Amino acid sequence: MIEETVEIPTRDGFATTFICHPERDGPHPLVLFFMDAPGIREELRDMVRRLASVGYYVMLPNLYYRSGVMELADLPPLEPDAARDRMFGLMNSIGIPEVMADSDALIAYADGQAAASDGPIGCVGYCMSGQYAVNLAASYPARVAAAASIHGTMLVTDRPDSPHVAASKGTAELYFACAETDRWAPMETVEALSQSLAAAGVAAEVEIYPGAEHGFVFPQRALYHRSSAERHWERLFSLYRRRLG
Repeated sequence: MIEETVEIPTRDGFATTFICHPERDGPHPLVLFFMDAPGIREELRDMVRRLASVGYYVMLPNLYYRSGVMELADLPPLEPDAARDRMFGLMNSIGIPEVMADSDALIAYADGQAAASDGPIGCVGYCMSGQYAVNLAASYPARVAAAASIHGTMLVTDRPDSPHVAASKGTAELYFACAETDRWAPMETVEALSQSLAAAGVAAEVEIYPGAEHGFVFPQRALYHRSSAERHWERLFSLYRRRLG
């Protein structure tokens, strides 16, 4: 496996981006991996490695670069409530327009790399970034062929770029993994999302993960749910195999 960390120039600065891909048999389909609210950490890099190992050129950008933050663990320690408020502040410092601008730069960079295919793209977003994966599919309807939201938040809002609306603007196959218990994406939101996708005729699956709670895919989290985490990997691999090759 080949790993590197590069500074990719964007509209607003430089996004530090972890990249991983197989050493042989390229070029490999590009997959953009959008982080969750706790940000870049080795746990995410390990997930990128796992995805790359089955044949993809995977990019994990630091979405908090505008705030001058790389890893939250490197920041001065705070009491739990203050640390949570700091994380939410970082999360709310960006939105769909900023991440779409970053994605433009990431895709442009990958298109110049011999190891990355210039064909169909996949993407996946966790937690706060589920909305970004769906909107990337809407922004690149001729290019993004597969997008996944894993315990995503803010999937049904009153904004014009709400994922439940943006989903119909792309041609990608969409997959939504939803925890059975999730205060950030309760069942009424999941049901509204499902109904909207069905009404619009979107090629999408919304799957409920029984017994799982928000954050169930991350091994270092207290709410890690191993069987559900492994199911999410099987679903991702299957989706990308169908749509990216």
